[in-house]
Amino acid sequence: MTTHTTDVFSASTTDGKQAVQPMRPAFRVGEGWDCHALVPGRVLMLGGVPIAHTHGLLGHSDADVLLHAVTDALLGGAGLGDIGRHFPDTDPRFKGADSGVLLQEAISRVRASGYDLLNVDCTVVAQAPKLAGYMASMVQRMADLMGVHPNCVNVKAKTAERLGPVGQGLSMEARAVVLLSAHAEGA
Repeated sequence: MTTHTTDVFSASTTDGKQAVQPMRPAFRVGEGWDCHALVPGRVLMLGGVPIAHTHGLLGHSDADVLLHAVTDALLGGAGLGDIGRHFPDTDPRFKGADSGVLLQEAISRVRASGYDLLNVDCTVVAQAPKLAGYMASMVQRMADLMGVHPNCVNVKAKTAERLGPVGQGLSMEARAVVLLSAHAEGA
């Protein structure tokens, strides 16, 4: 298959001159990743759900590593930068912030830029605790926050096989991939 200039650019005429404008992609993919240290004395939040554990994640906000990865994927997929650009950890307004509120603001900005979320697939990497009993709650909470059906959200959990800081129980990380579609013309 050959790609032609007309596949990538749309030509229009203004004032008798040829103007070339980039076409808006029908689909965009975003990728997000986040990592936080585990510390005593904090509530562990994952996917907007409190998780029973001896430690929580250290961060400027509530440090929900999963919601941060999804937020980053959404913003990146829409070409809007990253979570730090929109919600910097140097801004006192975000001290102790609910990551669910940040995710809702991010999806609002993605929609305002002309894109809708088709699906998100994410993975939490943690040595402990076991997360299987929390998966359905995380999926439902994330779907509610983003205004999508739960079948558009997938959450997986993996261990780090006792390797590195995650495997030693010192931190957790999360990864997310989103698929966005452009709003239909006139929508």
